[in-house]
Amino acid sequence: MAELSSQEAIGQVPIKEATFDALWFSRPSHNNREAWELRLLAQTQYALFETFEADETEEDREDVKSEMEARLRDYVAADLRG
Repeated sequence: MAELSSQEAIGQVPIKEATFDALWFSRPSHNNREAWELRLLAQTQYALFETFEADETEEDREDVKSEMEARLRDYVAADLRG
């Protein structure tokens, strides 16, 4: 398991304002794909997962990741409503 512990590495991670606390993780996946996970930092564990083909454009990837953020935002809002 990788660990992000150095201040130098933490300083290189972009931080985005949001209505929820979450972290993005990426790693290589099978068949030359790349896996991305958006993990909610809360008492209840919840994460969204998507894989991308090697030839997908960065624009397409950003669109999908934005959709994942919206889905997580909806999940958090529904959880707060009870």
